[in-house]
Amino acid sequence: MEYTRLGRSGLRVSRIGLGCMSYGSATTGLHRWTLDEDQAAPFFRQAVESGVTFWDTANVYQGGTSEEFVGRAVRTYSRREDIVLATKVHGTMHDGPGGSGLSRSAILEQLDASLRRLGTDYVDVYYIHRFDDAVPVEETMEALHDVVKAGKVRYLGASSMWAWQFAKLQHTAELHGWTRFVAMEDQYNVLKREEERDMIPLCLDEGVGLTPYSPLAKGRAARPWGEQTARSTTDAVAKAFDREDADRPVVEAVQKIAADRGVPMAQVALAWVLSKPVVACPIVGATKPHHLEDAVASLDLELTVDEMATLEQPYTAQDNYWW
Repeated sequence: MEYTRLGRSGLRVSRIGLGCMSYGSATTGLHRWTLDEDQAAPFFRQAVESGVTFWDTANVYQGGTSEEFVGRAVRTYSRREDIVLATKVHGTMHDGPGGSGLSRSAILEQLDASLRRLGTDYVDVYYIHRFDDAVPVEETMEALHDVVKAGKVRYLGASSMWAWQFAKLQHTAELHGWTRFVAMEDQYNVLKREEERDMIPLCLDEGVGLTPYSPLAKGRAARPWGEQTARSTTDAVAKAFDREDADRPVVEAVQKIAADRGVPMAQVALAWVLSKPVVACPIVGATKPHHLEDAVASLDLELTVDEMATLEQPYTAQDNYWW
């Protein structure tokens, strides 16, 4: 395993992160393809054995059960001080005033609830899951600064928003001397590169490290065109990303390079993401033993200039942006 700093912060993270949306009770959340605790256990163990120390979850993943699984796994397979633990706030947990969004009430209530589920007194990185245009940015940023100063959060991250929104949040923090974001978790992969327009240049300028989710485009960049999985046939969110005419040439380019190299497609697609200087730690969802094996192996795969061009040339930008 390789390790790096998250942006210009002092936080040291593994170059591969374990995405924990795949773990949680299938009866308590949006997804029906998630793994229960016994099924998830081998992947937590494998992550520890592979040196994958950055674990990413969220309060809304499967109604909070993902956080519960993660918290127990940290205690079972590792030590709290050896895991960089990240979770998120914004999505709806209940209908009360503190049940969703980025108000002061929601941030304070939902952080405490996450800490209880995780069985810890702090999280290393606390992400705002989306931008909340119903709440003044000053209220959000002051509340986040307060939980950092209280010792409940070590670093701040943001996820999936327009670059101007992220810039507004960062500027507000700077004006008031509050804690700034050091991480941006957005979707970035060979099939979805819209962040290259504005967000990535902003992050490079601000010293913010990317921890991209869906680095394999929800698995579409890791299998030949037309192959289906349980998730791809049942996940409405994943289906919403399909762009057959635009995506097929890119997937076929990944497949060709993988065949020429004699490696799985996932390694090629991840090597492309890891080659970008702004990327600190792609978030990989593992539901089969080879998922983490391929992710770790991708660290040793250096793509040539010609291979990078082959992957990037057929890309078609999206007119409508979808997170």
